[in-house]
Amino acid sequence: MTEPTRPLAGRTALITGSGQNIGRAIALAYARLGANVVVNGHRNQSAIDGVAAEARALGVGALAVLADVADPAAVQAMVDQAAATFGGVDISVSNASVRLHTPFLDISLEEWQRIMNSNLNASFYLARAVIPGMKQHNWGRIIHISGRDGFMPIPNRVHNITCKAGVYAMAKALAIEFGPFGITCNTVSPGLIDTTRDWTQYPQFRDGYGERVKEIPVRRVGHVDEIAAACTYLASDVAGFVTGQVLHVNGGDMM
Repeated sequence: MTEPTRPLAGRTALITGSGQNIGRAIALAYARLGANVVVNGHRNQSAIDGVAAEARALGVGALAVLADVADPAAVQAMVDQAAATFGGVDISVSNASVRLHTPFLDISLEEWQRIMNSNLNASFYLARAVIPGMKQHNWGRIIHISGRDGFMPIPNRVHNITCKAGVYAMAKALAIEFGPFGITCNTVSPGLIDTTRDWTQYPQFRDGYGERVKEIPVRRVGHVDEIAAACTYLASDVAGFVTGQVLHVNGGDMM
């Protein structure tokens, strides 16, 4: 492939929750553009090994790291391993999250803390781990994956809604503080995307996407590659003047 088709050659991207679905699509999109990738998952080593193998087949380096992003020590160790292997992390995508459907008064303190750690604190841990290296190189791209419910709340998800709004607020704060060091921080907010999921946590889709699709202007669900495309744009040099923003990829579902 010629150089213009590999604009991320020489960069390294770390994507949490990238063993399947949106995270996998982002990792492989970066690999196609020439970036080395760090593939992360929490439980399924074979899944992240498979994504890493797919990335290597595209001609880049790939590292599969099983790490709980809710554990700050594990996140730091993963970033240190990436730095030892590839020389640093240039692009970080905080994608891993847990979505539970629980009425507010039924949320236990343990469940609240679990969701806070996996969906919000994890973004803080990752940013804290990668920013020192990005400052050294005077270049970095931080991307948080939020969601429609962070901007247009739905019932029985107060913990996830709080986290999804929180990662956008965090991105804006980081954008202000680290812009002078060539680091941008943005949020991608997916709409209704066709993914493998735990359907017990989505009672609104018990009969499929059909009725919900009628509310979306483009009259279809989104594809994981469409989220990946937004992330490749934000990771590129041409997006260097874009920071502190949210890019909604939702077919016009929320304008």
